[in-house]
Amino acid sequence: MALLTLVPVLGCTTGVDEGSDDVVEAEVALVQGNMLAANSLALNSLALNGLALNGLALNTLDPAALASLRDPGSDGALARAFLKYAIGCAFDPSQSFSFAWTESAGGDDDDDDDDDDDDDDDEVLVHEETYHGQIGLAPGWATGPLDEHGQRMVTACLAARVNYYEVPVTISLRSAAEPLESLTGSAEIAAFPHVEGAFWGNLWAPKPFVKACFHGHNVAHSRAWKRECATGHRRKDGSIEQCGIIDIVGPCSMVCQKLKGTGQYYPSCFERPGKSVMTTQLVITTALP
Repeated sequence: MALLTLVPVLGCTTGVDEGSDDVVEAEVALVQGNMLAANSLALNSLALNGLALNGLALNTLDPAALASLRDPGSDGALARAFLKYAIGCAFDPSQSFSFAWTESAGGDDDDDDDDDDDDDDDEVLVHEETYHGQIGLAPGWATGPLDEHGQRMVTACLAARVNYYEVPVTISLRSAAEPLESLTGSAEIAAFPHVEGAFWGNLWAPKPFVKACFHGHNVAHSRAWKRECATGHRRKDGSIEQCGIIDIVGPCSMVCQKLKGTGQYYPSCFERPGKSVMTTQLVITTALP
């Protein structure tokens, strides 16, 4: 078992106002376990997928991607948030990515002295950023392109960490793929016995897609834990709202291979249910206490 530093990710409502404070740091927690992850990634951040095809080093990062990361506006905040939590999924705890971005230090207060205003506008604040790895699903991204296996696993991880209510909830991440399969121990399975559902897809595909399914017996339990991106959010009128681009395809029993008893994860699911009979093993199953 490894001691994992968890950073609850971002709030994730749909239709976030670009002027709102939708990039929020949350309290860091240390927990014992394998791939327990606090989750609440911003849904609109999931659309920012153009950062990833080169290795994550300043000398190899695509110029447009680097410009996005250094943008002081709301788009830059979303780009940084996406990359921060993508790195948390992809890199292992020994890896990190650092860069800096700047913004004007000029305030909005009125001042009769125009010269003072000009001086204020010339000042800049330098923000030093370091994003640390947590899970290690695609550590090779540090030195080379994120390959398709990595794209799919990081996508599933990011989708699993989305939270409709913008609240961090500690979840267990499980998979047939490494390192999750090896690191899920019996103690964690016992502590997180309620399988919520599964997530898969590829945000870096020519046509990005993210799928989710739910464990039919645990829908009420998942909603009680403020986890609704596998089950769907029930509106007051009884209709079901999906979590942004995450396409909920129904109960996992209809679209995935049955739960593996020892690890309590779905070994594979139909990649595009209703459209293709192809299956994928690059699926992350989530579970709750």
